[in-house]
Amino acid sequence: MIKSDTGAAPSGLSRRNALKLAAVAGGASAGALFSGVSFAQEAAPAAATDASTGMPNWRRIALGEASVTIILDGLRPGEGPHPTFGENQSAEAVAELMRTNFLPETRIVTSFLPVLVEMGENLVLFDTGFGPGGRENGQGRLVERMAQAGYAPGDVDIVVLTHMHGDHIGGLMEGDVAAFPNARYVAGQVEYDFWISEEAKNGPRAQNAAAVEKLVVPMKDKMTFVAEGDEIVPGIVAYEAFGHSPGHLVFEITSGERSLWLTADSANHFVASLQRPDWEVRFDMDKAAGIASRRKVFDRIAEARAPFIGYHMPFPGVGFVEKDGEGYRYVPLTYQLDV
Repeated sequence: MIKSDTGAAPSGLSRRNALKLAAVAGGASAGALFSGVSFAQEAAPAAATDASTGMPNWRRIALGEASVTIILDGLRPGEGPHPTFGENQSAEAVAELMRTNFLPETRIVTSFLPVLVEMGENLVLFDTGFGPGGRENGQGRLVERMAQAGYAPGDVDIVVLTHMHGDHIGGLMEGDVAAFPNARYVAGQVEYDFWISEEAKNGPRAQNAAAVEKLVVPMKDKMTFVAEGDEIVPGIVAYEAFGHSPGHLVFEITSGERSLWLTADSANHFVASLQRPDWEVRFDMDKAAGIASRRKVFDRIAEARAPFIGYHMPFPGVGFVEKDGEGYRYVPLTYQLDV
C-alpha cells in the first residue's frame, strides 16, 4: 500500500476543492448535460463541453465516498475496425458484426480516457494520455481538461500506469519537466522490466522502448512497483491481465458497498472485443494471453455485475457487461450509480 506522507489532509486538497468550486461557478444544471452522473450538487461547467462540437470533455461519477472523473484526452477517427480488431477474421465477418450493431463497417472512432480517482486524501491519476506528442492530432488534452474539471497537475498525488504503451505514458512529461510535479508513481514490475530490457530496446518494439526510456525511467526513484493483489491506496487493488502488453494491469476500486473496475486495454471495442472476445487484436503483444485475460477480467466483472471503465471505450467509457453466448453484452452507464 502507498501511504500518504502525513495523516492530515494535504494542502493540495483545499486547492483542489477551490479549483472545483471555481470550475462550476455559473455553470448549467448537471442534469442538463450529464444525465446519470452524480455531481454531489455541483453544477456542470460550461467548459465541460467542446465549443466547436458541443461534445463533453469530462464526466464525474460518485462511487460510495469516492469521486471518479473520466477525462477525454482526445479522439482518433480512422479506418476499421478490421484488421485492428478481428485480425484473425475476414473483413467481411467484422463488417457483418458492425452492421448488426448499427455501426459503420469501415470506420471507427477511438477514445483515450485517463481517469482521476479521489480516495480519501489521495488524488490518483490512471494513465496520462498522449501528452505533447498528440496535440497536433487533437489529443494530449488531459491537463487542459483536468482544469475544466477543477484539478491542477500539482494536485495529483499518485500516477498509476496500467501499462507503458505510448498513449498511456505520453503525458508524463511536458518537455523535460514532470507534468505532475508532486506525484509519486505506480507501475507493474513485469511491465517495467520488459520495456527496459535489451529485447525491447532492440526488437520490433524499440520505438516504444525509447519512449519508456525518455518518459518513465526518469521517474524510477519515485516509483513503486506492484503485482497481483497489491493495494495502491486503501480501496484500490491491482490485478494482472497480461497479454495486451507483457505486464498489463487492471484495477478494482471499492468504496463503501460499491466497486468499479478500470480495465485499461483488456477490451478496446465495445462490440468487437466484448461480443467476440476470442477475436485477435492487432495491438495485443501476446494475442493468446490477451484473449485469456479478456475473458478472465470480464467473467469476473459480469459475475459481480460491477461497472467498469475501458480506456478506449466510447466516451465516457463506463458500462456493464453480462455473459451472452460466446461473449458479453455491453450496457452503457445511465443512472445506475445515482440510486
